[in-house]
Amino acid sequence: MARRLAPASESARRAAPASDSARRLTLAVPSLALGGAERVVAKMANHWADCGEAVTVVTLSGESGDTYPLDQRVTRIALDAMRDSRGPLQAIARNVHRVRLLRRAIAGSAPETVISFTDRMNVLTLLACRPLGLDTVISERIDPSRYEIGRAWSWLRRRVYPSARALVVQTERVRRQMVDVMRGRPIYVIPNAVEARPAVAAAPFPAAEPARGRWIVAMGRLAPQKGFDLLIDAFSRVAGRHPAWSLKILGEGPDRSALEQLIDVKGLAGRVVLAGWEPDPGSVLRQGELFVLSSRFEGFPNALLEAMACGLPAVSFDCPSGPAEIIRDQIDGILVPPEDVAGLADAIDRTLADEALRRRLAAEAVRVVERFGVERYFARWDAVLRRDPPESAVKL
Repeated sequence: MARRLAPASESARRAAPASDSARRLTLAVPSLALGGAERVVAKMANHWADCGEAVTVVTLSGESGDTYPLDQRVTRIALDAMRDSRGPLQAIARNVHRVRLLRRAIAGSAPETVISFTDRMNVLTLLACRPLGLDTVISERIDPSRYEIGRAWSWLRRRVYPSARALVVQTERVRRQMVDVMRGRPIYVIPNAVEARPAVAAAPFPAAEPARGRWIVAMGRLAPQKGFDLLIDAFSRVAGRHPAWSLKILGEGPDRSALEQLIDVKGLAGRVVLAGWEPDPGSVLRQGELFVLSSRFEGFPNALLEAMACGLPAVSFDCPSGPAEIIRDQIDGILVPPEDVAGLADAIDRTLADEALRRRLAAEAVRVVERFGVERYFARWDAVLRRDPPESAVKL
């Protein structure tokens, strides 16, 4: 059970003391609920704890909405400070309160290095760490040119980001965008990692679902960014030519009702399944024969990495940023111009119709684990912690 700390909005689970030689790392993230950044933070914390480091994870959220579990050796501090604000004055007051809570939690964890994830959290963490004089590294998790965080937050980002010791981004495209913002501070490019997936025989989908034998799979938060409206539109254009195929979309989010209405309008009831959040997506991915990424923009899509690691050929919009650095076009997947619904429909149609093409792409797709392996990922993060030059980290 988490014990309560003053103030009442802060709770923590304390891990056993680490050895004197362990690095002390504090990771800050809005929550451990659904999301790619949150999942990555949990994996990083668990990995470093398994390596004997003293790891603390601080979240603005409480623990009740957690999706991704932490190793018992990780200290968890949940600030329970995610309440919505009514108007700008209350928003300012609550963010000042969040900074104070963060400062207290981070100082109490006595870290050698603080690592913060996601744009607004980075701003709050840097403001919290400024008086503490702590080594602070921040990480952008999405293409900032496509994701507007608001005028005030953008202004704050430009003011406080240079106070970080370093910035970690996921793609070279984003690195170039952030050079002016960081004003000479080091910027490291570290793509997401993916683990090798064991070959497991596919299990049938639950009997309550339509008895169709072949599945296209997509995965992500049901939100405009992920472009599932574009995917449903594209699938509707080819579904009549491929009656044995259905589309399963894993994930939850605010667009569920709108997507359900679109499915009905397109006459795809029973052909498109909004399956909700899946704790073990690999088990579902291995039941599919094609993965589609329809995002309007990304950071570095974990879903695409996972699908390819499971041996699925992939069709993806060449959106900013990430897919073009993962998919080798026509080798292990197919890239389509961003938001080109007709092009997406054509690529899906061609891939479903050609089993030899699917097999060829799938055979190469699994090699994504060689290019984006876990060992290389943490070697690059270790280079950040050692303060090696960004150029040396790229070569690892």
